Amino acid sequence: MNRGLVLGIVIAVAVAAIVAAILVANPMSSSKHSKVVLRGAGATFPLLQIEEWIKSFEKSHPDIVITYQGVGSGAGQSQFFAKTVDFCGTDPPLSRDRWLEYQGKVLQIPYLLGAVVVVYNVPEADGKTLNLSAEVLALIYRGDIVYWDDPRIAKLNPGLDLPHKEIKVVYRADASGTQQIFTLYLHKAAPSLWPKEWVSKTMKSPIVGSGRALGGKGNPGVVQIIKSTPYSIGFVEWSYAIKEHLPIAAIENARGEFVKPSIESLMEAAKAAAKLLPKDPREDFSKDLELIVFANASKAYPLTSWTHLVLWTSYESSKARALATFLRWIHDEGYKHIVPGYAPPPPEIRELLLEAAKILESSG
Repeated sequence: MNRGLVLGIVIAVAVAAIVAAILVANPMSSSKHSKVVLRGAGATFPLLQIEEWIKSFEKSHPDIVITYQGVGSGAGQSQFFAKTVDFCGTDPPLSRDRWLEYQGKVLQIPYLLGAVVVVYNVPEADGKTLNLSAEVLALIYRGDIVYWDDPRIAKLNPGLDLPHKEIKVVYRADASGTQQIFTLYLHKAAPSLWPKEWVSKTMKSPIVGSGRALGGKGNPGVVQIIKSTPYSIGFVEWSYAIKEHLPIAAIENARGEFVKPSIESLMEAAKAAAKLLPKDPREDFSKDLELIVFANASKAYPLTSWTHLVLWTSYESSKARALATFLRWIHDEGYKHIVPGYAPPPPEIRELLLEAAKILESSG
């Protein structure tokens, strides 16, 4: 055999051995150009914020690709437990029964504050802010208040000339965490008008099917109905109302104050509740909405809510590391990129992101 050819073969074998040794010592280099894909689905409540975070995160972490579909909290939980997505977003936490079923296998993090806001399309209001109480809202959504100039609405809005027009009531047609938050507020603030069994991701009121109620899919669906339907009223996540320039009502809180959403009014609602939440993301968070919705605090917006990330405690190693990296990034950088309509949670709640990242890293 030609000596030059033999020498070339020897050199090639030696180079291959060196490369293999490097890859063994540093396995991440073998996947230098591969990407870890993380799939999420769930609540539309945090969708605008999650989309902004994903865009910012992927700029500095090109090897991690994250997708998130806003399909509603109910559908997101269903997909998560069917293991068709890696994580889900849900406004209400897992029920205690579901948490007990998966105890020790799931992580929950109330990682972001948002608000459900009541929006309306009343041309005669001419951009003025409506004051609304839980009692009035419950009566509207029961179908008992039919017209905008009803004396019970007028009493809350002296000096505002409201029209004798039929109210078009808009609700969520899908299983919605936003709807559960809204109906929880009605029950907590007006229990004699809104029974506990009507607190739900789906609208239980008899107004559904009455001909005066319109169902929209997701926050975007409700927004479109409100914008295109004069004399309508509905509820959406705060950021959607800001984005679409919809008028937002001031809602009566537990102290009898009419309050509009703001970062400050959301933080007031979250302060006391945060001290009562678990310090471990593997624990039961099923009561955390009860603590923050209609919180008994001055200047607190009564429809403030957490929204949650739900993850498994264990994944295959590359996904575990990627998810841990994303959670740490939210803690360290994400709250510097807050979309209008959201607020960061108190510091003790943010620590849950780091605790979850440690659990994921130890599992992977």
